Amino acid sequence: MNSGIFIGVDLGTSGCRAYAIDASKNILATANAPLPTSFIINKHVAQKPNDWWQICQNVLEQLLHSINRDQVKAISIDGTSGSVLLCEKNGTPLSDGYMYNDSACQTEAKQIREIAPDESGAHGASSGLAKCLYLNNLYLNNQLNREDVVCLNQADWIAGKLLDRFDTSDENNALKLGYDPVKREWPKWLDQLNCRSILPSTVLQPGDISGEIDPNIADQFNLPHSTKIVAGTTDSIAAFIATGCHNIGEAVTSLGSTLAIKLISDKPVFSPEYGVYSHRLGEKWLVGGASNSGGAVIKKYFSVEKIEELSQKINPEKSSTFNYYPLLTPGERFPINDPLKQPTLSPRPEDDVLFLQGVLEGISTIEKMAFDKLTELGAPYPTRIITMGGGSRNEAWRCIREMKCGVKTLNADITEAAFGVALLALKGVDER
Repeated sequence: MNSGIFIGVDLGTSGCRAYAIDASKNILATANAPLPTSFIINKHVAQKPNDWWQICQNVLEQLLHSINRDQVKAISIDGTSGSVLLCEKNGTPLSDGYMYNDSACQTEAKQIREIAPDESGAHGASSGLAKCLYLNNLYLNNQLNREDVVCLNQADWIAGKLLDRFDTSDENNALKLGYDPVKREWPKWLDQLNCRSILPSTVLQPGDISGEIDPNIADQFNLPHSTKIVAGTTDSIAAFIATGCHNIGEAVTSLGSTLAIKLISDKPVFSPEYGVYSHRLGEKWLVGGASNSGGAVIKKYFSVEKIEELSQKINPEKSSTFNYYPLLTPGERFPINDPLKQPTLSPRPEDDVLFLQGVLEGISTIEKMAFDKLTELGAPYPTRIITMGGGSRNEAWRCIREMKCGVKTLNADITEAAFGVALLALKGVDER
C-alpha cells in the first residue's frame, strides 16, 4: 500500500469540487467553488473552457492549503459526460465548451443515426460526437489544419492542462464520442463521418496513469514533479465509484427527480430501445438505465416537509393495495418502452399517507421491474442495492424497496464524485 495523498477533482455544471484522501481512503480535505452559469450561443448551451481551468486552479490551490503538498502522489479528473470543445494540439481552445445538456445538434445526430450501430453510446443530439461533428464543420471548413486540432471532453482538456498534452481520453468519457468499449478502439464507421482524425489518439482505462504532471504546473502549485495524472471518468460514474460498489451484482439506485439505476455486470448489456448501455470499468461493466418515474412525481403533490411528515406515518409492511405507475407526463422508456405509457395515479384516497405510500410503492415496483429487465437482457440480479439522491433519506421508502426487490438496500455513505475520482487517483498509483 502506497502512502501519500491522492486528489480527485470533479468539474460539474455549476461548480468544481476537490477531495484529498490518504492511502486508507480517509478524507483529508475538501474544497469547492462555483462556475459561471452556462449561456446560450446559436441555440447551443455553452461555457468558457478557460473558466473551467480557472476554477480548477482556484479549487486546487484552496485544497492544497489544507494538506502537505509534498505528499501528493496523484490527481484525477472527472467531468460532465458529453461536454466537449475543439482545441489546438497545444490546448488553446478554438470553441466554447458545448455542454452535456446541449441538444441543438439535430442534423449531426441524424448523420450518426444513419451510420452508427444501435448499441453505440454516440447516438442523440446531446452526444459528444454530435457536437464534435458540428464543431468539425464549423471550424475545420475555415482553413484550419486538421492535424493541429483535437476534440476533447471536458475532463480530457483539464487533465491535458495538468499534463501539457492534449491527446488522451478515458474509456468512459470517450463513449459518447463513439468509442467502442467492447473492442477498445475507435470504430471504423467514424471514418465515414470524417472526424476520426480529430479524436483523442489515446484512450485509457479509468485509473490508468496518463503521465507525470507538467513541471511548470507542478511549480505553480508547489507539487512534486513526480505527481502522476491518472485517467478519470464521467461525473456520474465517479459518484458511483464513491459509493464503494465494485463487485459484480452490486447496484446503485439514484432516487432523484427520476429513477436511475446502475449495476455492475460481468458482461456488457446494450439495449437501445430501453435506453440501456454499458460503460467499461476495467474488466467489469457498469450497466445503466433510467425511468421517467421518480421524485419529481412526488413533489408534484407534496412539499419536502409534507413528504417527511407523511412518511413517518407509513407502515411499510402493510401494503396500500394501490397499483400506481407514477409518471409526470405520458411516456416511458425503461423498464417499459412505451412512448404513450399513461401515468396511473388513481384512485386517490382521501388519506394522504396512503396516497404517498401508494406512489412510493409504485416507484419501488418500477425499480424491481428495472432490475428484472436488466437480468432478462443478460446482467446479474443485484446482490445488494446502494441508494443515493434525495429519496435515500426516506426510511419508509427504503423498507418498501427492500421488500419489493428482495435484497439488502442500504444508503451510500459518500456519493461525491470528487471522492470517487480521488479513489481512481489512488488506484492508479496503488496498483503499481
